[in-house]
Amino acid sequence: MRRILARAVLSVGTVALVLTAAASAHAHGLAGKRFFPSTLTIDDPFVADELSLPTVFHIKEPRDGETPARQNTTVSGEFSKRILPNLGLTFGGDWTLLDPAANGKTESGFGNLELTLKYQFFTSAEHETIFSVAFGWEAGGTGRAKIGAESFDVFKPALLFGKGFGDLPNALAWLKPLAVTGIVEGVLPSRSGNKTFRLNDDGDLEIEVEKNPNVFHWGFAVMYSLPYLQAFVKDIGLPVILNRLIPLVEIDINNPLDRGFAGKTTGTVNPGIIWAGKYFQLGLEAVIPINERTGKNVGFRAQIHFFLDDIFPNTVGRPLFGSR
Repeated sequence: MRRILARAVLSVGTVALVLTAAASAHAHGLAGKRFFPSTLTIDDPFVADELSLPTVFHIKEPRDGETPARQNTTVSGEFSKRILPNLGLTFGGDWTLLDPAANGKTESGFGNLELTLKYQFFTSAEHETIFSVAFGWEAGGTGRAKIGAESFDVFKPALLFGKGFGDLPNALAWLKPLAVTGIVEGVLPSRSGNKTFRLNDDGDLEIEVEKNPNVFHWGFAVMYSLPYLQAFVKDIGLPVILNRLIPLVEIDINNPLDRGFAGKTTGTVNPGIIWAGKYFQLGLEAVIPINERTGKNVGFRAQIHFFLDDIFPNTVGRPLFGSR
C-alpha cells in the first residue's frame, strides 16, 4: 500500500509542478462567480465536457464471510460529453485488482460499464446554485464476476445540487468561499436475488439465494475555495501554487432499504484537497470507513481530471447541438 500511495502522490505532485502556470479563469462548473470543482467521491451537479483519467482507489477490505481480507486497488475513468448545453452523457468504467491478504489467488478484471444521462435544469448566478437530475445505468454482465461485477442491471435515478455561499452578507465575508454539493440517489437492481445451485455432501441439490436490496444512496461535499477567497473576498497573498487549493470533506453513505439488509448502513468520510487550474485539476483524499461493517482500514483516492470544455472550446469541448 505504501508503494501505491507514494506513486500516486508523486505522479499527482509532478503534474502539478509542471503545469502550475495554468490561468485562473474557468468556463467549467460555473454558477455566477462560483467555480465548483469535480469532486472525487460523489457525482458533480453540473453538466460539462470533462475527462477523469485516472482515478486510483486503494484500501484493505476486511474479511466478509468466506471472502478473506484483501487489498483492493481500482483504477477508473469517466468521459462526459454534452449533447445539449445543459444535457450530457457520461461513460464510466474501471479495472480492479484484488490481492488476498492470506494465501490465495489474485484476481483482476474490468467492472461493469456505466452510463449516466444528466440534465442541469436550474442555475442561479446570483445565488451560486445548481440543480440537476440524472439517470444512471450499470450494464450487468459487461464486467468480470470474480472481481464483483454483477450479472444484472442496476438503475440509478438521482437529484444533484450545488450551492456556494457568496451571497452571504459582508459581515460573514470569510464564509463566502464555502460551498456544498450533494446527491440523493436510488440504487435499484433489476434482479431481487441471485440463485446458486450446488450439491451438498449427501449429493442433494441445494439452492442458495443472495438478496440484492434497493439502496438509498446519499452524500455531500463541503469545500472552502481559496481561489474564491483570493479573488472575491480578500487577497491574503498566497503563493501561486497555494491559491489554487480547495480543501474539502466528502461524505458518502449507502442505506439498504429491504430484502434483509435494512439498517445495515455503510459509508465513508473522505477529507482531502483539490488543486484546480484552468485546464485540469488534481485531487487526493483519504477514505475513512464510518463503521466496522464498512471496514477498519483507511484507504485513499487520487484523481487527475481534465476540463475538455476549456482545453478544446471550439471542437470536442462544445455541445453536439446548440450554442455554447
